Amino acid sequence: MAVTAALVKELRERTGAGMMECKKALVETNGDMDTAIENLRKSGLAKADKKAGRVAAEGKVVVAQQGARAVLVEVNSETDFVAKDDNFLAFANAVAQAALDVDSVEALQAAALDGASVEDARQALVAKLGENIQVRRMAGLSSEGTIGSYIHGGRIGVLVELEGGDEELAKDLAMHVAALSPAYATADEVPAEVLNKEKEILVAQAADSGKPAEIIEKMVEGRLRKFLAEITLVGQPFVKDGDVTVGKLLDQKGASVKGFTRLAVGEGIEKKEENFAEEVMQQVAGS
Repeated sequence: MAVTAALVKELRERTGAGMMECKKALVETNGDMDTAIENLRKSGLAKADKKAGRVAAEGKVVVAQQGARAVLVEVNSETDFVAKDDNFLAFANAVAQAALDVDSVEALQAAALDGASVEDARQALVAKLGENIQVRRMAGLSSEGTIGSYIHGGRIGVLVELEGGDEELAKDLAMHVAALSPAYATADEVPAEVLNKEKEILVAQAADSGKPAEIIEKMVEGRLRKFLAEITLVGQPFVKDGDVTVGKLLDQKGASVKGFTRLAVGEGIEKKEENFAEEVMQQVAGS
């Protein structure tokens, strides 16, 4: 059977593979579309397996929200160039929508997406774009309160859950969390070991001052309050108005913060440092 341009075009539309790959697959199967699709899928899986060990520390954090449920999903690529590709962005947003119905990355990988699974779609995208692509993390909130979301540059995503308040306040606080990255929502959430370690450090610092014990105790208490203000959302000066803390703003609005989650692209991934001079020397030695 003759392999026509129309057949190649149809195969490209159905698989997303490159033109030359599609033509080769059709030639090898004598124009059998179904077998060509199957062979391309097998080839894509093989490519995905080969690329799976490569570091993917770029990508996007995307958000999806429906009713009382909101999710953040981090989808990684090897380069920022691919992270800006329309196919990558469409995949990431579709994955976020699928994440609304699941509670873990494992369940998300098996979730339905365009007639297949998220994992099948990921493997196909690896074959198409030529990079290791991973659905790395997801974080969700389900609440009868108010949920606010904010995405900064596609690289930082935040969800904030409030009791009381409104969507505008929740979004403003999500923006604040993206900018200042508090470790905890309130002082009550700070683990005792964190407080004890900081107090130990502050006591040692104050002891060098030579002041009386009762003065040192007051110094330590004051510095500990400052420390708690710096690491908690409610203690920090509001990013849009440094004259008021987030805690005071919440009081003014008759609201309280129940929690937040923040994802940043690539955090915790060890990136390989390329040494160009060393690479050249290795090539020279090898020759």
